[in-house]
Amino acid sequence: MVEVGEQARDFSIPDHNGNTVRLSAFPGKRVLLSFHPLAWTRICAGQMKALEANREAFDGLGAVALGISVDSVPCKHAWAENLGIHKTRLLADFWPHGAVAQIYGVFDSQRGYSRRANIVVDEVGRVIFVAEYPATTVPDMQDVLDALRAQERHTEQVPKA
Repeated sequence: MVEVGEQARDFSIPDHNGNTVRLSAFPGKRVLLSFHPLAWTRICAGQMKALEANREAFDGLGAVALGISVDSVPCKHAWAENLGIHKTRLLADFWPHGAVAQIYGVFDSQRGYSRRANIVVDEVGRVIFVAEYPATTVPDMQDVLDALRAQERHTEQVPKA
């Protein structure tokens, strides 16, 4: 799994509407990569609903939350509609199968899907937060929001060159 301080690797995969998403396409933003095993499962649904419910908080902190799993675009689209997710982008890490999960070290090759994890990348592409969660647990988004706030306070205290 990636570690805090590492440079995040760029990627390009479709969202649930078929639009291409690149990590590098969010200049000046911090990005939460919220990996979940599979669509249409109760815990994963709770995780994606938590992203949607905290959308305004992420926006207020200059952050974008992206949900990522190995499911296909049509699957993610139907699932987003079913869950009532309209603002959060759900990314399809379908082909090459789990490629983004693999580069971030969260792909479970024996099961064929990503482990549940949250990874935050800062404005300059550096990993600033990493947490892996049990498959049976909905991640607490407060941990992510706290990390974003702490990083924001630290950045404000660093003198500008």
